[in-house]
Amino acid sequence: MELYIDTANLDEIKRASDMGVLDGVTTNPSLIAREGIDYAKRLEEICEVVNGPVSAEVIATEFDAMVKEGRERAKIASNIVVKLPTTADGIRACKTLSDEGTRCNMTLCFQAMQAWLAAKAGAFLISPFIGRLDDISTDGMDLIHQIRTIYDNYGFTTKLLAASIRHPKHMLDCALAGADVATVPLSVIDQLLKHPLTDIGLQKFLQDYSAAFGG
Repeated sequence: MELYIDTANLDEIKRASDMGVLDGVTTNPSLIAREGIDYAKRLEEICEVVNGPVSAEVIATEFDAMVKEGRERAKIASNIVVKLPTTADGIRACKTLSDEGTRCNMTLCFQAMQAWLAAKAGAFLISPFIGRLDDISTDGMDLIHQIRTIYDNYGFTTKLLAASIRHPKHMLDCALAGADVATVPLSVIDQLLKHPLTDIGLQKFLQDYSAAFGG
């Protein structure tokens, strides 16, 4: 399973990249707004740090405007993936841009038939939102399993990107379900390395070494 970081903060991206485990980045208008920086400028900076796919979401909601904005975003760097909403206009824009050779990430997916249509339109990534489904008392992981089955049944090459991941249990469930990609905030990446027995074991090793050899 590939690991993307979901942020527009350059320091967080650099920190994750320095770990040597980062495969890509997802952003959205809300994340960019928090940074208080020009959208295109920040995307350029991110693409200088990360060689993998960098999802750049369009602001437009109408087909023609989505295609126009998507084409502009794609010019920023060769690893830009245009992020589109999974709506009727978004599906149309995905088909148009995909046919032109621009990779698309279909976002805000909340049911399996949206994912099916996105794959038929040539999407590079589909982004079902696990945590937001959990928020309304629906098991978000059910959607991951459904999409995985549908894509495997019909040989779709669209990558299943699990989004809105809140904690390590989500990550484990996604890995077991066969998600191709998971995108998470830096806080979740940090949590993946945490276990009390790791800390206790390391402390014990150091105490034993110090007792035997000093220092």
